[in-house]
Amino acid sequence: MNQFWPAQPQIEMTNLTPNETYISVDVETSGPYPGTYSLLAIGACVVDDPDKTFYVELKPVSGHATEEATAIHGLSMSELAERGLEPAEAMNLFKDWLAAQTPTGQRPIFIGFNAPFDWMFVIYYFHYFLGYNPFGHAAVDIKSFYMGLAGVSWAETTMRYVSPRYLNHQHLTHQALRDALDQADVFYKMLTEARNKDKR
Repeated sequence: MNQFWPAQPQIEMTNLTPNETYISVDVETSGPYPGTYSLLAIGACVVDDPDKTFYVELKPVSGHATEEATAIHGLSMSELAERGLEPAEAMNLFKDWLAAQTPTGQRPIFIGFNAPFDWMFVIYYFHYFLGYNPFGHAAVDIKSFYMGLAGVSWAETTMRYVSPRYLNHQHLTHQALRDALDQADVFYKMLTEARNKDKR
């Protein structure tokens, strides 16, 4: 059921911080908000150790889906209804994976590209199916981080602008794990750049 892709970091990875574990997360959904629409896929990796990955596809909680969402990710609602994991099982697997990646004394930090969208589905499913969210209230939006780092407008935080600088003009694929890996690469480079600026 789970599928994994090897990470291909473009720079040498070193520990970003001794007290936090940054987790890049991407999701695919059947529509714009949770409850009515379903979380269909979760991809995640550890930002500074991207060989550590997680991927799962979920059964839809309803038949509601928008044409726009389906066109973006190409996942079949009917196929996922047959082969996807039950949402509670999927979120338990994600919880256990997060715990395994987070050393004692550290906390997982959710990292996303346009994090508010991915975040609302993940925390809704964690709270609804497990009763709590392992991330707590800790989330970082890569687009917002880049806005501050580069001193640009919000309109200039899309992949059209970010990719040439950090991903060699590559665009996100809307496959949840592949995008989580690419987001991790982008965030690692941004954070490294920001810390190098502080040293000058």
